[in-house]
Amino acid sequence: QMQLVESGGGLVQPGGSLRLSCAVPGSVLSIDTLGWFRQAPGKGQEFVGAIRWSGSSTYYKDSMKGRFTLSRDGAKNTVNLQMNNLKPEDTAVYYCAAGYLGGRYLYSAAEGYHYWGQGTQVTVSS
Repeated sequence: QMQLVESGGGLVQPGGSLRLSCAVPGSVLSIDTLGWFRQAPGKGQEFVGAIRWSGSSTYYKDSMKGRFTLSRDGAKNTVNLQMNNLKPEDTAVYYCAAGYLGGRYLYSAAEGYHYWGQGTQVTVSS
C-alpha cells in the first residue's frame, strides 16, 4: 500500500505553533481528498480536518476551527496543517490520509481513505 509521508512534528509549549506536512507520492492516483487524523495515548482515532485535493474546500472538526488551517502546495504535491495556539490536549500522533470519498463517505470517516502515512508525534507540554 502506497504510503504518504508526514513531517513537522515535535515538542512545543502550550500556545505555540507547529506546521505538519504530508507529501503525496506522484504515483498515488484517483484521490479527491486528503485528511488528517490524530490519536492520543489511550484514546481512539479522531478526525482533525480534510481538504479537497483541488484545494477548493476545507473541513475541520469544530474544536480545531480557528486554530488549525489546511493548505495545499500543488507544486510540491504536499498538504500542510498549520496548528496554532496548541494545547496539551492536542498531544497525539497525527496521521495524514488520502482517498477518493466520491460523496459516499463523510470527510471524517477513516474508512474512506485508502492511503495513510506512518504518523508524526506532536507533544504540547511546558
